Amino acid sequence: MQKSARRAALVWAAVAVAIIVPIAAAASSELLAFRAPIYIVAGFAGIAGLALMLLQPLLAAGALPGIGPFAARRLHRAIGVLLVAAILLHVAGLWLTSPPDVIDALTFTSPTPFSAWGVIAMWALFATALLAALRRPLRLGWRSWRFGHTALACLIVCGTAIHALLIDGTMEPFSKAALCVAACAATLAAVFWKRRAAGV
Repeated sequence: MQKSARRAALVWAAVAVAIIVPIAAAASSELLAFRAPIYIVAGFAGIAGLALMLLQPLLAAGALPGIGPFAARRLHRAIGVLLVAAILLHVAGLWLTSPPDVIDALTFTSPTPFSAWGVIAMWALFATALLAALRRPLRLGWRSWRFGHTALACLIVCGTAIHALLIDGTMEPFSKAALCVAACAATLAAVFWKRRAAGV
């Protein structure tokens, strides 16, 4: 029992550090002094979205101690909604500060490579939300739905990680890289665990 409690504490501590440290480092960035409030809100919405992407695969795999399967599924869905809201806020804030840059990004004509990866991840996220909402109306089978959801989830996390890593902004490089690696590793681990559990 004591060993289990210690393991649970270590897991939650690791998750907390992976999320809190990069957010705190970004909040203390000197670059914030030169940013408009709307731009700052948009930026932190993107950072929050990246942080939430670490939780999603951990919930899907049942890897967070103290959270049962039913609660994990509900939290996974709720965080999915929060992710969509965070990305909408991120894009809306950037639109208000610089519409031409957002148009260039959405049309894949931006000279900055990180823009394309961000847009790819965004559309994949919207597709995932749509797939989740229409699963019953479209009568999608569990295997087909899971394959689509998993493929899109991998694209979302990897695309977002590349997007974040290519940006030289308010996020501190090392903590940002650690969060991106953690999110990608958790996603891949959850995919393999699910496949193994399903006997695929």
